[in-house]
Amino acid sequence: MENIIITVHVILAILLIGSVLMQKSEGGALGIGGGSDSLMSSRGAGSFLTKFTSIVALLFIITSISLTAIHREENKSGSVLDKIEKKDDNRPKIPSSK
Repeated sequence: MENIIITVHVILAILLIGSVLMQKSEGGALGIGGGSDSLMSSRGAGSFLTKFTSIVALLFIITSISLTAIHREENKSGSVLDKIEKKDDNRPKIPSSK
């Protein structure tokens, strides 16, 4: 089950990267403003890519949370610090020379 979710997760990551890169840059964040090509573009393609990106991002977050939950169920050993403390307790004690 985990392998299937990881495969879907990787596919969603690739789709998310592609959909973000295909979107038209508005340039508003940099203070540049709209260019001359903004008059020629249609808003329909932009809204489809925006909705597609939102759906893929939501599915990506869901698969991330499900992978975390599956991993947590498999490894109920506690934190990393607990493991370090257990290893220190098992180490043989060196007798002091007093």
